Amino acid sequence: MKIHDLPNYNRPSSKILRNGAESLDSAELLSIIFGIGEKGESALELSNRLLKKYKLNEIEELGNREILDFIKNKRNKVETKDYVKLMRLLSLIELSKRYNKTKNNGYKRSIRSAKDVYLLLRDRYGNKKKEYFICLCLDTKNRIIKEEVVSVGTLNSSLVHPNNCC
Repeated sequence: MKIHDLPNYNRPSSKILRNGAESLDSAELLSIIFGIGEKGESALELSNRLLKKYKLNEIEELGNREILDFIKNKRNKVETKDYVKLMRLLSLIELSKRYNKTKNNGYKRSIRSAKDVYLLLRDRYGNKKKEYFICLCLDTKNRIIKEEVVSVGTLNSSLVHPNNCC
């Protein structure tokens, strides 16, 4: 679906201003990074197509040519706007790496106690008005592999099914 076909209140730009970046899914966040689409494909459709083919963490491992070929889709020639989208995506990936390195003193944060979990999650979820059930998937060295919101409940309860985690 094209972004202009969505009601104004449901567009990624409106949602991020109204509810914050955490309210958007990965495709919506990527569409904001890409900015504009092109005739026949919106930035949101490009983002969805990219995430259907590659997991979010696999995008970093793609080469520039592979990303450009994916962005240009069925066109014969790579255009300037394709390079702009590539540069935005590469900048986002690099900035994310630097942020993670600064925030976590490296790429992987190890969980040793409940206090570590509290310190990790308090800034993002500490002031929420609803209860969040979060699953932290760890490797054998107690480093976080994945963080996933399993359920968003009410003020004081949350319905969770065991199959929904990681």
